[in-house]
Amino acid sequence: MSQFIADQKEIDFILYELFRVEELVKKDKFADFSKKSFDMIIAEARKLALKELLPTLADGDRQGVRFENGRVKAPDSFHRARDLVRKAELTSLPEDPKWGGHGLPYQISIAVMDYVVAANYALSGYTHMGHGTGKMIELYGTDQLKNLFLENLYTAKWSGTMLLTEPEAGSDVGALTTSAKKLPDGTWSITGNKIFITAGEHDLAENIIHPVLARIEGAPKGSGGISIFIVPKIWVNEDKSLGESNDVACVGTEEKMGLHGSATCSMALGTRGQCRGFLLGEENKGLKIMFHMMNEARLNVGFQGSSSASLAYLYALDYAKKRVQGKDLTQLRNPDAPSLPIIQHPDVRRMLTWMKVHVDGMRSLIYYVGYLFDKQELAATAEEKEAADEMIGLLTPVVKAYCAQRGFEVCVQAVQVFGGYGYTSEYPVEQLVRDVKIASIYEGTDGIQAMDLLGRKLGMKKGMVFKGLLEEMGKTIIAAKKIDSLAPLADKLEKSVNAFGMTALGLGTAAMSEKYASAFAHAHPFLEITGDVALGWMHLWRAMTASHCLDIATKEKDKGFYRGIITSARFYIETVLPITHGRMMSVQGLSSAALDMEEQAFG
Repeated sequence: MSQFIADQKEIDFILYELFRVEELVKKDKFADFSKKSFDMIIAEARKLALKELLPTLADGDRQGVRFENGRVKAPDSFHRARDLVRKAELTSLPEDPKWGGHGLPYQISIAVMDYVVAANYALSGYTHMGHGTGKMIELYGTDQLKNLFLENLYTAKWSGTMLLTEPEAGSDVGALTTSAKKLPDGTWSITGNKIFITAGEHDLAENIIHPVLARIEGAPKGSGGISIFIVPKIWVNEDKSLGESNDVACVGTEEKMGLHGSATCSMALGTRGQCRGFLLGEENKGLKIMFHMMNEARLNVGFQGSSSASLAYLYALDYAKKRVQGKDLTQLRNPDAPSLPIIQHPDVRRMLTWMKVHVDGMRSLIYYVGYLFDKQELAATAEEKEAADEMIGLLTPVVKAYCAQRGFEVCVQAVQVFGGYGYTSEYPVEQLVRDVKIASIYEGTDGIQAMDLLGRKLGMKKGMVFKGLLEEMGKTIIAAKKIDSLAPLADKLEKSVNAFGMTALGLGTAAMSEKYASAFAHAHPFLEITGDVALGWMHLWRAMTASHCLDIATKEKDKGFYRGIITSARFYIETVLPITHGRMMSVQGLSSAALDMEEQAFG
């Protein structure tokens, strides 16, 4: 049953063979850990996710949240589930034990999330969002704020949110109208309204801590005049005890396409003039601080796409093995021929293989970003630390948008494998389609991420960060060419990487010319190309690692697993990347048709 969340053997392969996370225990920071302790932590998370969290997925969808008299009630089953996640101390694993964390490598934290968060993403907003709030306070807060909030946020005793969006200030955050005025005691009076706030109000924690973007009276207009404030639902006294209600009210919840167990709230601040907050960091520097949390959230949203795809694929795989229907192609006219499990039909195998290569590729890319976080943490020099941080920055919009989109597509494909049953609520895949679609929308739409990639990330350090990514891909290609069985795949990927580099150069140049509008009209296809090529790189790297493992494997089951990784790389590089080359030709053509379309011609 645990395979319906994530494939344990696949995760072990990524951790211990692809990225060799066990070697981290040789470093002083992680010297207290071992492979055995890593395995125990992941195993406990897997057990909890399977037995206690996964059953709440459908329950949360059916019951949803209830808004009654200004209060939000979470699904009944979420209360016990959230409490169990807290008691297992799984909410802030990489953080300092001083503040309630465990000091684990980031990659191990991702492996735990692969079970705990993937089992019910709607629940995870109530269990894990406090980490992002706490991280901002740890990085930018005073000692007073750290002492007041950090431990309770990291341990999920208190919940956290993100109060950015307003009715007239969505992606254009600089247009917000929420205001702040300094009070004599050094706190700030906050007044305004926010919408689309995940877990903005609920009955699962004794307090909810809101990071709120607001403009101090007299501050400059636009994004340069935005500050950020820590606003608790219930005021926190100097001794960390809870005081009075802080004039933070939920005025309604959204009825959504999916993710029904997650409360999406409209919030009113200071309707009685009694909402107070603490300034976080410097005045007018709120966006810079908030983007630290936003980037964490964007990586987590990419993980939502990947993990939902994992669930959908494994459900579809199980169904395809059990569902008996149709005859072998060579026996179609034989009325006495036995029916077969649908996994034996060529088109079903195509769908399952397409799903598998995207699930495995996305998971590997996300763990690679985790590898970069650990590398950043252990960097011996400022240059190494900066290089890891820049690569994370380059890949963040790709992980967010690409995994959100492909994750949705994998879930749609799962419905197709189930056929008519997939469209009914009798099976879980239709819920996954509805739940994961939001991943392409919140924390910045796919288009916003594509603009970030083209407008900011591609040109970092005059293109040297992007060049570094191409060089990393090139290292894998050179190494794979030394393995005779993989050399043809390495050659094919090399052509894709070279074409990718030329596409990036052409599009980046156009973005800085009079053709900038056409360039940005092709930004999202370019982001798709980046994700496709990145997954091709992951698959070749995986195949190379599997080839070495295959040479020393003794059990036939292990040999079959490694051969499957190599076959997956073949499928991806031979059938998916050729389509990507078509996208590259389209982007290189820089068609202006979308811009030239007269508005009345749309209908």
